[in-house]
Amino acid sequence: MSARPAKGGGRWVSVVPERVHPWIDGFADRHGPFEATGDELVVRLVAADGALAELHVPFPPLPLGPPYVTRLVTHARAERRVGVILVRMGGYATGMFHGSRLVVSKVGSRLVQGRTAAGGWSQQRFARRRQNQADQAFEAAAETVVRVLSPCLGELDAVVLGGDRRAVDALRADRRLAGLLALETEPFLVVPDPKLAVLKDTPALFRAVRIRVVDPPTTGGES
Repeated sequence: MSARPAKGGGRWVSVVPERVHPWIDGFADRHGPFEATGDELVVRLVAADGALAELHVPFPPLPLGPPYVTRLVTHARAERRVGVILVRMGGYATGMFHGSRLVVSKVGSRLVQGRTAAGGWSQQRFARRRQNQADQAFEAAAETVVRVLSPCLGELDAVVLGGDRRAVDALRADRRLAGLLALETEPFLVVPDPKLAVLKDTPALFRAVRIRVVDPPTTGGES
């Protein structure tokens, strides 16, 4: 479980699906009985002491209606088939997961030189060479995604993107990826260089339930 400050107050907590029900039980132990309401995107728990927990639904929509907590836990724990595309400058990784299990994957890299402090014509030639290298790297990444995920398109429930946003945006113009990108869902995964180990760890990020917790004004916060 991880936590970080939330814009507008409170903090964000990320909880893996298997721990959502215990987390909710702990919320009730700390703050008293709660009332649950919800919609397709968020389940809200308002406790007796005024504490609020907003549980954001992974892979929405959530089926409407009570019991909200039971529906959310069941929905979060479903074993979906999810395609993951990670791209950073010079590196990429893609694969399909069934639940937390990596079914098929491919990882690769291409040289893209760093920036230079040189000026004049030398800097311009370097910039052109660097851009060419970047274009080749993005082409290799797109080719790999097509080869690995396109055969799985009919099976996929969602596609999650990650790495560097500018690098990912460079892939969006590739029409071969249109069908896959139509399944794009949050969260965007901010990860380091896309190695196989990084790819294998992504289910902990894309399957997690993000919870915004706002404590009662009179308390100092949860542990």
